[in-house]
Amino acid sequence: QVQLVESGGGLVQAGGSLRLSCAASGRIFTINVMGWYRQAPGKQRELVATITRNGNTNIVDSVKGRFTISRDNAKNTVYLQMNSLKPEDTGVYYCNCNAQIWGGAYADYWGQGTQVTVSS
Repeated sequence: QVQLVESGGGLVQAGGSLRLSCAASGRIFTINVMGWYRQAPGKQRELVATITRNGNTNIVDSVKGRFTISRDNAKNTVYLQMNSLKPEDTGVYYCNCNAQIWGGAYADYWGQGTQVTVSS
């Protein structure tokens, strides 16, 4: 069992910044990829950014240059630094990890989501 808890969401004005964090806990042996997804009202959930255990990152074009993903392996925590926020960044942001539990196989786990609202 792996639990992911997101924090750091909130309401900001356009041009502002937020830093999301997601801490994984449970019977974790190792975590491979961690990432962030978001879902805007009326839209499908979409990938925002991923990061591997060794630090390789992938960031979608729509947020590249504004968002940065990072992780602290010792704390099983992934971060999303969001700068120069735009109203179209508004949505529920979900943390995801591909993790192996003790005595088990790799599987995907999801957090409950944290709301990010960017006002114009």
